Amino acid sequence: MDALILLGSFLLLILIGMPVAYALGAAALIGAWWIDIPFQAMMIQVAGGVNKFSLLAIPFFVLAGAIMAEGGMSRRLVAFASVLVGFVRGGLSLVNLVASSFFGAISGSSVADTASVGSVLIPEMTRRGYPRDYATAVTVSGSVQALLTPPSHNAVLYSLAAGGTVSIGSLFMAGIVPGIMMNLCLMALCLVFAKKRNYPKGEVIPLKQALKICREAMWGMMTLFIILGGILSGVFTATESAAIAVVWAFFVTMCIYRDYKWSELPKLMHRTVRTISIVMILIGFAASFGYIMTLMEIPAKITTAFLTLSDNRYVILMCINVMLLLLGTVMDMAPLILILTPILMPVIVGIGVDPVQFGMIMLVNLGIGLITPPVGAVLFVGSAIGKVSIESTVKALLPFYAMLFFVLLLVTYIPAISLWLPNLVL
Repeated sequence: MDALILLGSFLLLILIGMPVAYALGAAALIGAWWIDIPFQAMMIQVAGGVNKFSLLAIPFFVLAGAIMAEGGMSRRLVAFASVLVGFVRGGLSLVNLVASSFFGAISGSSVADTASVGSVLIPEMTRRGYPRDYATAVTVSGSVQALLTPPSHNAVLYSLAAGGTVSIGSLFMAGIVPGIMMNLCLMALCLVFAKKRNYPKGEVIPLKQALKICREAMWGMMTLFIILGGILSGVFTATESAAIAVVWAFFVTMCIYRDYKWSELPKLMHRTVRTISIVMILIGFAASFGYIMTLMEIPAKITTAFLTLSDNRYVILMCINVMLLLLGTVMDMAPLILILTPILMPVIVGIGVDPVQFGMIMLVNLGIGLITPPVGAVLFVGSAIGKVSIESTVKALLPFYAMLFFVLLLVTYIPAISLWLPNLVL
C-alpha cells in the first residue's frame, strides 16, 4: 500500500500536467504524510540533496558547453569533420556524425548537439540533395553519443543517484568505447544508404585550407583533452575539471575565435542559470523522493521481485532494458536516472553486474528514449530545426533505431566494452 500511495500519487500528478520536478516533491510530501514522517525531515533531504561538491560539475559543464556552442565551435567542428570524412560518397552524413561526436565531447548534451550541429548541417545536406527527413534522422541519432562521451552531465547525475559509490571519472572513461562504437555503427549504416541511394560525393579540401581548419578546431578540441587529461593524471577532480573547462571555453571563444559579442554574455549566463535551476530543483526533490522510497523499502521489494522472476542475469538485464526503453519514451532522462538508479542498483549488484557498466546501459537506453515519441525531447528539437514532421523523422529513423538497439545489446551483454578502458587507465 505504501508503494501505491507514493508512486500512484507521482503518476497522477504527472498525468494532470504537473512538471516532473514538482511532482516528485509533492509525491514525497504525500508519502511522508502517509507514513507519518515530519515535513521538516523532507526539507532537510531536499537541502542535503543539492548540498554536494560533486554537483558543481553540472553547472560548469553546462556553461562550458553553452559558451562553445554559441561561440562558433560547431561551425569549426563541422569543417574539421569535412576534412576527415567529407570526401567519400555520402560524406556529408558522415561529417554530421563525426561533428556530433566531437561536439558531444565538448557539450555533453544531446539537445545542444542536435541544435548546434543540426542548424549547420541539415540545411547543407538538404541543399546537396539529401532528403530532409534523412538529414534530420542522421543528426538526431548521432546526438545520442553525447550522453556517453565525457563530459556527460547525465553520467554525473548517475554517479549522484548511485550515492557517490560510482566515480565520475570511471563513468567518463567507460563511455568512450561505447560512444565510438555507436558512431562507427551509424556511419556504416550511412555508407550503405549512400551507395544504395547514390548520395553525392564531397569535395577534397586543399591541404593548405585543411591545415587551417584543423588548427582552428584544435583550440576547441583541447577542452576534452584538458578534462580527461586532468582527471586521469590526478591534477584535478572531475568537478574541478569542469570549472577549468569553463575558463578555457571562455578564453577560446572570446580571445581566439572572437565570434561572440561581449554584450551577449549576460543573456547566455541567464539561459544557463535557468537551465541549472531546473536541474537543481529536480535533484533536491528527487533526494526527498528517494528518502521516502527507502523508508518504505520499495527498492528492496523491487529487488526481490526481479530475483523471483528469474535467477538468470541475462534475462533480468533484458527485462530491465525493456522497462527502461518504455519509460524513456514517456519521461525525460534526468528524472528517470534520479528515480530509477536507487531502485535498480540493488538488483544489478545482486546479479553481479558492475555499476559502471550499468551506468552505460542506462544511458544508452534512456538516450534512445530521447529520440523516440511521444516525449522525445531531442526528436522534437531535431524535427523543429529540420522543419519536418515528427512522423517523417520517425519513419526515417527506423533503421537507425535498429543500429542503436544493436549497440545496446553489445553494451548490455559484453561488459568489457564499458569496463576495459576504466580498468586499464584507472
